[in-house]
Amino acid sequence: MAEKDTLREGVSPETDELASTLMGDALDLLANGEPMEVLLAIQLADGSVLSYEFEDDGPEACLEAARARVRESQDAIRYALTYEGAVADEDGAYADALLLEFGERGYRAYSAFSLIDGKGSGDGFTWTDPAPAGEMPPLL
Repeated sequence: MAEKDTLREGVSPETDELASTLMGDALDLLANGEPMEVLLAIQLADGSVLSYEFEDDGPEACLEAARARVRESQDAIRYALTYEGAVADEDGAYADALLLEFGERGYRAYSAFSLIDGKGSGDGFTWTDPAPAGEMPPLL
């Protein structure tokens, strides 16, 4: 992993597209009420995208397995992973959210979230536009 001070800031259009597509796929699953623990997309140097779903363990174990898969991917140039969680508001109350982590080799890594409501209700499912959640330790 690169030293934090040498990493570029911002998000490339390719990483933004990868993360947006993955988040859209996850929102579709949630709207349809399909089970989901952690979804991962890794783009390789040749442009191909590998997709993974981690669901055979608890949420934390699935998340750690997804992060480990990114770290082990020698040809990976960017990644995005998403999972369900909760976000605290100003009053300390928690709301259901879809969390997203994304990064690219040589760049800082970031996270975002969308508040969600009405899982499994199809057209009744709602979500907010993604909001930044802060910087993450880079996996590449």
